[in-house]
Amino acid sequence: MQRVRRIADFQFGRGAGDALFPDSATFSYSNTKRVRYVNLANERLVTVRASDGRFTLGFLGAQALHAFLPAPRNRVMVIEDAVPFVADGKNAMAKHVISSDPNILAEDEVFVVDESDNLIATGMAVLSGSEMIGFNYGTAVKVRQGRNKK
Repeated sequence: MQRVRRIADFQFGRGAGDALFPDSATFSYSNTKRVRYVNLANERLVTVRASDGRFTLGFLGAQALHAFLPAPRNRVMVIEDAVPFVADGKNAMAKHVISSDPNILAEDEVFVVDESDNLIATGMAVLSGSEMIGFNYGTAVKVRQGRNKK
C-alpha cells in the first residue's frame, strides 16, 4: 500500500496516494509478483504500466483524484457539443478543447471535464496543455474510459 501511495504522490502530487487508495483497496499481481492492478470493491482504480511503473486511471480512480485535485489541475475542458461523444469513450479532439492545465505534458494522465468541471472521461494527453489550446486539429486526449462506458 505504501509503495502505490508513493507512486501516486509522485505522479499526481502530495496527498494523492491517500485520496486515491483507501485501506480497503486490493491488489492483483503480475507473473513477476509486481503490482499490476489496484481495485476497490471489484472495480479498477488504477493499472500500473509495466513500461514505466506509472498509473493509468480507471474511472473510479479518476473520480477520486478529480475530487481531490483543485481545478484546473490535470483537467482538459471541452465544449458542450463534444461531451456526449467523449463520455461514450471517443477521443477528445484539440478543436473541442476550451481550456487545459498548462502544466500537462504529453503522456500525462488527465481528466476530461465539461464547462461545469464535471468529470466525463479519463485518458492520456497526446499533446501538452498549451498545444491543446493552440492546435485546431488532431487528438488532444486519448480517452481510456468515459463515464458512459464503465
